[in-house]
Amino acid sequence: MNDKAIPRLSALAHGGGCGCKIAPGVLAQILQQHQGALPPQLLVGIETSDDAAVWQLNAQQALIATTDFFMPVVDDARDFGRIAATNALSDVYAMGGQPIFALAIVGMPINTLPLETIGAILRGGEEVCREAGIIVAGGHSIDSVEPIYGLVALGLAHPEQIKRNSSAQAGDYLVLGKPLGVGVYSAALKKEALNAAGYAQMIDSTTRLNTPGPLLAQTPGVHAITDVTGFGLAGHVLEMLRPQNLHARIDWAALPWLPQAQELAQAGYITGASRRNLTSCQTQLAVQDGFAEWQTMLLTDPQTSGGLLVACDEQALPKVQAIFAQQGFAQAGVIGRIQGAGESARLELA
Repeated sequence: MNDKAIPRLSALAHGGGCGCKIAPGVLAQILQQHQGALPPQLLVGIETSDDAAVWQLNAQQALIATTDFFMPVVDDARDFGRIAATNALSDVYAMGGQPIFALAIVGMPINTLPLETIGAILRGGEEVCREAGIIVAGGHSIDSVEPIYGLVALGLAHPEQIKRNSSAQAGDYLVLGKPLGVGVYSAALKKEALNAAGYAQMIDSTTRLNTPGPLLAQTPGVHAITDVTGFGLAGHVLEMLRPQNLHARIDWAALPWLPQAQELAQAGYITGASRRNLTSCQTQLAVQDGFAEWQTMLLTDPQTSGGLLVACDEQALPKVQAIFAQQGFAQAGVIGRIQGAGESARLELA
């Protein structure tokens, strides 16, 4: 019998969930080299930091391909697998696609974690894939120092219904599908300061598939879709704004929150990733007087398996809200509006 204590999953990782992402500013420097001419079949590549690559197969079909993996954001093995799989599939939904199958990416400290724990992680991911109507058809595994799990997710959509993160327009409303605050929840969890109710709220949000994506993409007047993940709300809104140097205003009072998010942020449970995100976007972020530092930190709070962010015109707004409601996203709502364009992108918190 092995009496060796089983370590907490989160204790084996230097960071967790989408908070592990390389900071946006650093990533931009890494990817700045020019690739040269691209084939016409590549509808979406790395040029606008979009959610997935898209390759046109024929007049009716485009293949959506994405990879997403990270280190544990929770200690329960099954929940870690479920969160990681939900997060990976979200990129397909954010492009307006329907997942068709997935491949597993697995890196585990074999001599540290019991095989039963590793198996539970994989089963959690498979469970979410079944919920999405797909299978995990294969994958690749390595023995690694830190536990890593995620998916290569593949999907299909009509080429004309692909939604990029860069095609928002002046006058568009911004609609967010899930509540914010996963980063501060995960920070509190790592310090054993998140209560049982808070953990349940976190799991409910992070394992909810962003299924409205394909229906939103088919809605006239929906111009852009992305999902809010590791760069925080501010970072992902700015990714929408930068290609056309758009300006937008976010209404703090309209932002949806996990129930304990603001309380935890005020208590100091702020992630290092939130501060890195702020450093990367602060020259394009304007915060009106009267906001506390913790509120700004929540704007850049890294979300793991966050909600869809939609830019749509006024005529499409009722349909967008109805789709979210029909798919079970009760907290979805308008959080701001794109106001126009200038010399550079700008996001204001009011």
